[in-house]
Amino acid sequence: MVVPAIPEVVEEDIQSSIDARTDALQTLRELGPPDLVHLVKQSTKSHGNKIGVYHHVTGIDASSSASLAAYVNTLTYNPNEKNYKVISGTYCCYNAFSRVDMRVQVTIPGTVESYCIDEKGDKRVATDSLWLETYLCGVLRAYSYADDGTGDIIRRIIGLRRFNPITSTESEHRFLDAAERLFFKGWQLGSDPEIQVPNMVSNHLTAGLLNYIRTTGRFASGINLFEKLRTRDIEVSSLLARVLIAADEEVRAVALLYEAVQEIPMDYSLLDCQAEFLMKKGRADLALECAKRSVISAPSEFGTWARLAEVYISLEQWDLALLTLNSCPMFTYQDKDAPRLPEPSRIILPVLPESMLDELDDSPAENETELVHPSLRKLHAANYKGTFLKAYSLLTEITAKIGWDQLLKIRSTVFVMEEEYRSEKQTHSRSASNTALRGTPSPKENEELQNGATNGAEAPNGVPESGGNHEESPERPEHTVTSEEVKAGTEDPDPSHSKYTQFHHKRLCERWLDNLFMVLYEDLRVYTIWRTEMTQSRQQQLQYKKSGEEWEILGELAERLHHFDEAIEAYQACLSIRFSPKAMKAVLTMYEKQGDGRLMLQALIRLVAWQYRWYAEFSPLLLYTIRKLIEDEGAVKVRSIVQATNLPQSVLDLTHHYAALCAAFRSTGSDG
Repeated sequence: MVVPAIPEVVEEDIQSSIDARTDALQTLRELGPPDLVHLVKQSTKSHGNKIGVYHHVTGIDASSSASLAAYVNTLTYNPNEKNYKVISGTYCCYNAFSRVDMRVQVTIPGTVESYCIDEKGDKRVATDSLWLETYLCGVLRAYSYADDGTGDIIRRIIGLRRFNPITSTESEHRFLDAAERLFFKGWQLGSDPEIQVPNMVSNHLTAGLLNYIRTTGRFASGINLFEKLRTRDIEVSSLLARVLIAADEEVRAVALLYEAVQEIPMDYSLLDCQAEFLMKKGRADLALECAKRSVISAPSEFGTWARLAEVYISLEQWDLALLTLNSCPMFTYQDKDAPRLPEPSRIILPVLPESMLDELDDSPAENETELVHPSLRKLHAANYKGTFLKAYSLLTEITAKIGWDQLLKIRSTVFVMEEEYRSEKQTHSRSASNTALRGTPSPKENEELQNGATNGAEAPNGVPESGGNHEESPERPEHTVTSEEVKAGTEDPDPSHSKYTQFHHKRLCERWLDNLFMVLYEDLRVYTIWRTEMTQSRQQQLQYKKSGEEWEILGELAERLHHFDEAIEAYQACLSIRFSPKAMKAVLTMYEKQGDGRLMLQALIRLVAWQYRWYAEFSPLLLYTIRKLIEDEGAVKVRSIVQATNLPQSVLDLTHHYAALCAAFRSTGSDG
């Protein structure tokens, strides 16, 4: 089997990378950084000349010191290395449960020593229970740090080898057994950035399990695991229901949800699962009550508010969608634990011969940065992550459906504009969260609002609203831009929303949402200029010239604004200039929607080869795509199409490896 090449980062001082990792242990928050493998090499000519090199890796079996030592031993022989030989190696693997760094030191030839380092830098004994936790963390990190096919994650950490941690049903059994034994400690690992408080069903362990089950299609194994866990705690029902729905066992899932809701009627995970299922079935009207109850159950969670906003968007209740979005609790994005290492002496990034393909050379991209127009560099929306990315996506979805002008009209109808601040000293308003939950206020409610009945009501962020001067309230800041600048103050109120026409029935727009409007305005401005210039060039029969990176940025821009045809057009223009994994991934998605299996495989072959070029043997998204293709077309047809492609056999074998994984997991269609 072909394995990725071995990158090497050469240290200035031997073991400085290990020292830096030790110093960083107390700053780690969640799953921890990828595993660090450090080697000491000695010159074959001068025994006193030693150098320290290292690389990072994920997906290595960390169930014992022997398995980690075995990996270090695979690095000792390098046919291309004639001037140095490996004399020792250290493998570092973080245990996020116990907050210790498991380490295995290998002397070549000689002994193997295993121990762990705690947050204080003290040595501790490595026990079997610690190894079990470390093994599970290693598998979860392999999925967490895996690339999504676009190459964005690969570029974040230089010299990271990515292996598939689970390649057979036997290794799957060991993984699920470890997950079952440690399941109720999963909240200790933290959660995705959109979740404020990790709990038993919302954490990195459950996210990793669901990701694995979806990627491999091993639904029966997932159902079996969650059914056993459900006997110990009814809250696991939401996870079991999600797997049942993914496995096309919808009748069982609905029955399970009904039964579970009877026992725990205010479990927000169950309610959110119901709402999501109903939305997929096109019944947003039924999903509305579930989403509202979910918000009431967990008002401090972003996901519940975002789901309610999605429901209102589906129901085309744009004003309530904006109010709900305005009520979302926003969290500062915290990225994955990345390694913090000293400046290296040099970096060696060898190319795997089997992955070499001239058309995959994306090196010209390094010289294109200077060719990017300043207006494209300054698009802030491209940097959004976490809750802000999701909120922006919802805002752009509304814009795509009703248009920018109508959005501004609704915005000025439901939110207080700056001009109105100048003419009003005080306002009495009901909290936006209550408005979003209740829907249209009744005449009686309006009367209560006018009488200031909601004074002291608690806002979603836990800060009481008062009927005093909002200019002094730190929780509801004044708009940072004038109504003229955002083109909102001159719009006439929509007569169908008469309940907001009086000033004291409006809400104050949160500053972050106000900023999103300005960022959206800039996105739309640049997009409009691009499309206008494109149209003019076509009319004049002139070629519209952009650099490869500019086309990629324009593709991302159009995709953010939900103009998918224009995004594909930009991505294809980018690919005509140079290879871009992000552009190829977008084109792959288009082929998938069209159901063109042959063109899908053409894109997949290139993406898989590019991943191997950058030391990634494993990408869950690519494995999932190939599995679904085999499910639809059959393994024989897929292999035949791949084999008939006019590319080097070594490149085709890399894609065959993914197909072989599907056969190992006995995926649907892999037997014919």
